[in-house]
Amino acid sequence: MSATVKTGEAAGTEAGKSPEKAAGRVRAVRTGGGLSLRLDMRATVVGLLLLAVALAAAVALIGSGDYPMTPADVLAALTGGGDPGQQYIVNELRLPRVLVGLLVGAAFGISGAVFQTVSRNPLGSPDVLGFAQGSSVGALVAIVYFQAGAVGVAAGAVAGGVGTGLAIFLLAWKKGIHGYRFVLVGIGASAMLYAVVLFLMTKANIVEATRATTWMTGSLNGRDWDQVRPLAAVCAVLVPLLLFNGRPLRMLEMGDDAAYALGVRVDRVRVVVLLAAVVLVAAGTAAAGPISFVALTAPQLARRMNLPRWRRGGGSAPLPGPNLVLSALMGSVLLVAADWASQRLFGADQLPVGVLTGVLGGGYLLWLLATERKAGRV
Repeated sequence: MSATVKTGEAAGTEAGKSPEKAAGRVRAVRTGGGLSLRLDMRATVVGLLLLAVALAAAVALIGSGDYPMTPADVLAALTGGGDPGQQYIVNELRLPRVLVGLLVGAAFGISGAVFQTVSRNPLGSPDVLGFAQGSSVGALVAIVYFQAGAVGVAAGAVAGGVGTGLAIFLLAWKKGIHGYRFVLVGIGASAMLYAVVLFLMTKANIVEATRATTWMTGSLNGRDWDQVRPLAAVCAVLVPLLLFNGRPLRMLEMGDDAAYALGVRVDRVRVVVLLAAVVLVAAGTAAAGPISFVALTAPQLARRMNLPRWRRGGGSAPLPGPNLVLSALMGSVLLVAADWASQRLFGADQLPVGVLTGVLGGGYLLWLLATERKAGRV
């Protein structure tokens, strides 16, 4: 799942291991066409495990509901078998919802990894930096002032998220974009945009306010193929673009001077990956609402799963590197599993998935802050 060229920062010498020993998890793979890749074996195993968990959770979610189905029935319906009723329930009612969950989770997870890598801060996620709030402002403007339908609300959310991203870039730009200034500007923008959200809520009537509150909670209810297709198209274009820039992102973690020396166009890479991440966040928010904390937690959990044995238990930070593929897969796992839990664990009172991710993500954020404080980083 992860084909990377290893550089010196991943060799593990800072933990007292020689590069040869630390490189034991990296193996060369040659193809029949003469190409060779160096695979991080641990990242590959973790990626395959996360992919299997995501697919299993998706099958379990498709089989849940008022008309329960076994995994065998779900797989039969997905492959063209089963009776017409099962095919309709699976392919028209439940499959689009699950695909939206997988795609939104992947978009949030990989975007969060990009933001945290560029800002060099585990708190530097779209939730904290104001991009979700910008999408909320755009969606609320469409609801309150234009009485827009689903398509108009989605367009407003995309416009609000992208506009917020461009504004933050311009305000944070000073001979380039630097992590500390970027985070501060994002936090300030988040506070101001939240005030705009409250203002728009006071201008809405009861029907519009109810609709806006439901959208801002974040939910996968009622999602169909109209949300799947544009989101899949955005992911098909931007996710490969981010993966292509994975190696320059890894080099950026060594510092701008070292990245320049290795031939990385630092400012260009930052702008490209941040714009791609902003569009992914905006598209995911347009499809499912501002589901909180997935972008914050997925990259951190992915890094910890990719932590080598010799760095466990010693208080060391996770390996450097964006872990883009693992973060995307972890985001999909978190969102689909949270949606299944929100439907099955609360009886008849089904929760929007955004409520559950907010509760769990808030607890994780408190733990992360306590950990960073204990390590003397905040």
